[in-house]
Amino acid sequence: MDRLDKKALVKYLCALLLFGSNGVVASRIAMGSHEIVFLRTLIGSVFLIAVFLLGKGTFHIREYKRDALFIVLSGAAMGLSWLFVFEAYRLIGVGFSTLLYYCGPVIVMILSPVIFRERLTKPKVVGFVIVLVGLVLVNGKLVGTGNVWGLFCGAMSAVMLFLLITFNKQSTHIVGMENSVIQLTASFLTVAVFVWAKQGFALDVPSGSWLWVLMLGLVNTGLGCYLYFSALSKLPVQTVAVCGYLEPLSAVVFSAVLLGERMTPLQVVGAVCIIGGAMIGELVKERAKRP
Repeated sequence: MDRLDKKALVKYLCALLLFGSNGVVASRIAMGSHEIVFLRTLIGSVFLIAVFLLGKGTFHIREYKRDALFIVLSGAAMGLSWLFVFEAYRLIGVGFSTLLYYCGPVIVMILSPVIFRERLTKPKVVGFVIVLVGLVLVNGKLVGTGNVWGLFCGAMSAVMLFLLITFNKQSTHIVGMENSVIQLTASFLTVAVFVWAKQGFALDVPSGSWLWVLMLGLVNTGLGCYLYFSALSKLPVQTVAVCGYLEPLSAVVFSAVLLGERMTPLQVVGAVCIIGGAMIGELVKERAKRP
């Protein structure tokens, strides 16, 4: 059995914690959610392109045009998912929005028989039911507040994350850092079109927000993606899957500790159901029947 690459694991965990703090950093920026996402994708994509080229990476778009098309579509879905989730951060809070956002992989899991011709196992069904229970517990109180638009944005962020994953899985040749560079650049272009149509590119960044903008773009996005993708190929799939849930868990903890967001006991149970149900569906294997 191969020894676990500890350096790669540390990189991966740091990337997940950076991603988990996105909502906290964004809360410090006094700008519209779409403007924040625009600057995030712009700075992050420039950073990744620079790292990729300095590392003498080469693009294979011409050789694998089909893969490139699906990555571009995945990037467009990522841009839209961030537009929705950052708006949800503002309206219903970072913790709740993150839990809704991470229902995207659960949608992939339950629709995998149709999309990827994968068998729907009992653990996946059980996990999906547990996630649904968690969603009811977490969002029951929010529905009562009448913030329907915030809930809609959170739900749509999950749908876009589902499309992001589905499109990206179609790429079998363009992977790793090259995949990330193309995807993030496509994400920026998608968000740029939205911002241009909404208000043009005249952005007014308050002086007190610049540090947080740069942190979100360079550190959370650029550095985070670099750490994530440079570690991914060096870790076992099981380790990646198990540790991956540190991201939504850390986002909920950060929002409670740093932003003062509070959950009722039922909502805490719901959060555990969402994360736990997703883990059950993805990690628990169905035992083969004995002949």
